[in-house]
Amino acid sequence: MTEPLPGGPLPGGPLSAVERSAERFTDGEWHRLHPATPLLRGGIVFIAVLGFVLSNLRERLVGFFVGAPDYGGDPLDEIYNRGWEGWALLGVAVVLILCLGAFYLSWRMHTFRITGDTVEVRSGILFRTQRKARLDRIQGINVVRPLIARLFGAAKLDITAAGHDANLQLAYLGSSLADGLRSDVLRLASGVRAAEAQARADESAGAGAPDGAPVGAPGAAASRTAAVGDLVNRRVNEFLAPELDPNAAPPESVVKIPPLRLLGSLLMSGFTVFVVVVVALTAIGAATGWLWLALIVLPGLIGSASFYINRLTKSLRYSIAGTPDGVRVGFGLLSTSNETLPPGRIHAVQVLQPLLWRPFGWWQIRINTAGHSREKGAAGQANTTTLPVGDATDVERVLALILPGLATEEHRDLIRSGMTSRGRDDWTSSPRRAAWLRPLSWQRTGYTSVDGAVLLRHGFVWRQLVIVPLARLQSLKLEQGPIDRLLGLAEVDFHTVSGPVHPRLAAMDATEGIRLFERASADAIAAGRSDRSHRWGESA
Repeated sequence: MTEPLPGGPLPGGPLSAVERSAERFTDGEWHRLHPATPLLRGGIVFIAVLGFVLSNLRERLVGFFVGAPDYGGDPLDEIYNRGWEGWALLGVAVVLILCLGAFYLSWRMHTFRITGDTVEVRSGILFRTQRKARLDRIQGINVVRPLIARLFGAAKLDITAAGHDANLQLAYLGSSLADGLRSDVLRLASGVRAAEAQARADESAGAGAPDGAPVGAPGAAASRTAAVGDLVNRRVNEFLAPELDPNAAPPESVVKIPPLRLLGSLLMSGFTVFVVVVVALTAIGAATGWLWLALIVLPGLIGSASFYINRLTKSLRYSIAGTPDGVRVGFGLLSTSNETLPPGRIHAVQVLQPLLWRPFGWWQIRINTAGHSREKGAAGQANTTTLPVGDATDVERVLALILPGLATEEHRDLIRSGMTSRGRDDWTSSPRRAAWLRPLSWQRTGYTSVDGAVLLRHGFVWRQLVIVPLARLQSLKLEQGPIDRLLGLAEVDFHTVSGPVHPRLAAMDATEGIRLFERASADAIAAGRSDRSHRWGESA
């Protein structure tokens, strides 16, 4: 299951201008972040809060320094009448200088470096912190562009590594630099030798640059005007640019989610059912004279509107496509996010369909990875939600990207039967006596094995299909409780890294459970020995 990802450009091609400009930041030396980093990391909020406090407490402050708390009138008039304008301006200047000095020291002491093996970040003024992430343990790289940061042409580079609290965040970098560093870090992590990367860079630089300066250079004023116009054009282009970088991914996403489908999926969710129940109880309470109940519930109902708006805007402009370095998922309207999942980092995949989505044929895809980005994913959910909502065709396209080994027609048929079949097919299913424990879903409960993976299906109300790549399997457990022993049943648990997907198959025939346990154990060992997807650049 290590075939090249479909739909992406060929690996080993010439480096783009963005990637070449970012190469000097992967030289193993320490570099600094974007100059606006202190403001974007909380400086703007700090200044706003400080201004709010001063505006509301200025009478007390002036009264404290003047020594006459009962002077009456406006504090600014009192300062003017006493002739203290100079001292007031000096105090404001001192506060601003101290804030700017603290911001400058924070920026000065926050550095990073990228070597051939690790990414390191140092920060802190009084208490120094140094974090390090190994390239071979990187699980994904997320380029996040919050709305305010986009105005400054900045972005966050969130490097997800395996392990508890092992992530690194370079916040903030120039927007184009963040894209270039993502490509460079992924190229280093892929196993491509430095000599090969240098050879490609030398070949790309062979054309050279035009010598000399143009004759008749414009004046200083014209140069400043042109620079301002160029800056405005860059910001506008960044706001209108697609989430998928055309230099690294196909120009079109393999899946497009219509806004009406997004809105419908939110309205047909469990949260909507909860809101309807609360509204009904509130109406009943108001009709019976319990107005206090309406006053308690009303703020929560108002907050539910922001819940829907946030989830809708988070999923707009959703895009997904394959690149030589993994699957790239982008989304967001105002604040955008664009994450790359390298090959070999997905430990389990779940395709599920809530009951309210069944009339529309909608599905959702979740994954387990060894590390999780700090940023929220599509639909405002965890970044493990790879497809927030899509039809059966969308599911096939996404699975072909994240699990290329299952892209054949035979495997597609198995996936379709795992999603919608009622049972009694080629899958190994639970025996009839399992109906005592699974009265509705015993016929759907079952499994099948393919080359390098095992497929599990269950659920009658909430249909679920789970795919476990055996090369990523951590361990197996065969369990049989007293009731299972009485019925001759067993449960097999497939242990992967923590996440929303919990691969397990219950109510199986005990003999068949032992057979599955032994077969999956042997196949997992063989798949782990032969798997090289974590060094995807070497095979490419």
